[in-house]
Amino acid sequence: MDLKKGEFLYEGKAKKIWASENKGRYIIEYKDDLTAFNAEKKATMEGKGALNNAISAYLLGYLNSKGVPTHFLEAVDERHQIVKAVKIVPLEVVLRNITTGSLCRRLGVEESLQLPRPLVEFYLKDDALGDPLVTEDHALLFGWATREELDTMKVLTLKVNDLLRELFEKHGIVLVDFKLEFGRTEEGELVVADEISPDTCRFWDRSTGDRLDKDRFRKDLGDVLGAYREIWRRLSTEEA
Repeated sequence: MDLKKGEFLYEGKAKKIWASENKGRYIIEYKDDLTAFNAEKKATMEGKGALNNAISAYLLGYLNSKGVPTHFLEAVDERHQIVKAVKIVPLEVVLRNITTGSLCRRLGVEESLQLPRPLVEFYLKDDALGDPLVTEDHALLFGWATREELDTMKVLTLKVNDLLRELFEKHGIVLVDFKLEFGRTEEGELVVADEISPDTCRFWDRSTGDRLDKDRFRKDLGDVLGAYREIWRRLSTEEA
């Protein structure tokens, strides 16, 4: 597909979005910016956008091939993707396989516990409020999503978890948790949107326990880009 940017639509923490000349298609540019703690901590690392573009294109394409509908159509160069135009549902869906991060701080539970089944949580997409945890009743009563959409988001999130856990296990990586966003297409279909990358997932090396995700930036562990490169190296190598 041709990369001809139309009207500029939106700039977020990690991406810019344009309309394209093709109706129903958007162009996404991945930025080199890194943020954490609701953008209180910021940095720019050259090459980060290209890595996230490659990783997200691979994973969204993989999900498409396994029957999970996503907005992804194709990566057109190192930084840009063409995706279906969607209206984002104002909820973030977080799935946790292992306890860490805000869950431990919020509930006082032990770090690194393997949960007996995946935990699915909903958060309101609102930077000014700090993306607060919300219940399904909140989403229904305030009109953020319908009952059918909430059910579909949960089913798809659990399917994504099954598929990605299996994929990453082959590459010696533990999928600790991840965040998904969903969008409604012009035809009314609910699809996985945004990105799936080390910015939105926690990946631990199965053998060493090393963090291979944005926690290296959050916790000042160093070599952030090295971790992102390692994720891409393993995904793009036939033999893990």
